[in-house]
Amino acid sequence: MNKFSKNISVAHSPDADDIFMYAAIAFGWASDERLKLSAKTDDIESLNLSCLKGVYDVCAISFGLYPHISSDYALLDTATSFGRGYGPKLIVKKNTVLKRNFKVALSGKHTSNALLFSIAYPDARAVYMNFLDIEKAVLSGQVDAGVLIHESILDFSDELRVERELWDIWCELAGTEKLPLPLGGMAIRRSLPLNDAIATQNLLKKAVILARAHKKTLSSMLLERGVVRVDDKNLAKYLELYANDESIELSEIQLAALDKFFELGYTHGFYSQKIKTSDYLVPSEYLDIRNS
Repeated sequence: MNKFSKNISVAHSPDADDIFMYAAIAFGWASDERLKLSAKTDDIESLNLSCLKGVYDVCAISFGLYPHISSDYALLDTATSFGRGYGPKLIVKKNTVLKRNFKVALSGKHTSNALLFSIAYPDARAVYMNFLDIEKAVLSGQVDAGVLIHESILDFSDELRVERELWDIWCELAGTEKLPLPLGGMAIRRSLPLNDAIATQNLLKKAVILARAHKKTLSSMLLERGVVRVDDKNLAKYLELYANDESIELSEIQLAALDKFFELGYTHGFYSQKIKTSDYLVPSEYLDIRNS
């Protein structure tokens, strides 16, 4: 007899930050006897598209997707990635001068970087591809420019240069440098019983806390198993960018950044409604009220 009361399907990307934040569950360091989590991995835009189809109970998403799935999925307040002074990079070959309608490679229509890029460069011609192929597409001349994300921002050809940081675009659009740049998080199906949703969120949060507390040991395990795409030096740097202590739980300033991000998408016609992030989180206070 299965001792678990609920099977929860989870999907996250194979990027180092997602793997790191989920690893405590994968290695059995964090568990909940009421839940059995089964995880799959896929690139972020494939996960975005899966959420549009309602494939998984819990799924890593680009924040740029969220307003499109808000009626079916709530946002988790853990396992998030933001940028502070850094983020995706618009790159070109050296000596390239971009025309108004330049051709650009983006990692997916629903990614956060695509939203910001499209607002800043409305006349650019976008083509979408796996982020691992973007650098090659720029070098080969298939596209005039590309937006690098994830680990690819750490190490790219010296034949390329950064045309513009998306952090700078974000600051200009948001009108401030004080708000972190929203990139990605986790969404959970609204049809799950609330107790299960809260338990799942708590388990994922515990996993991030354990990962941060045992960063060195966990990083060594991931490197030994060959499940991350970077070396030890870049892994340490990457995790401090996108799987840091601020990934444990959404803060007030992160919520404000998400509100501004969703407002920008609405104002520029990418979303049909403007949402306030706090209204779309899992109401974890429910258990405290019920048990009081």
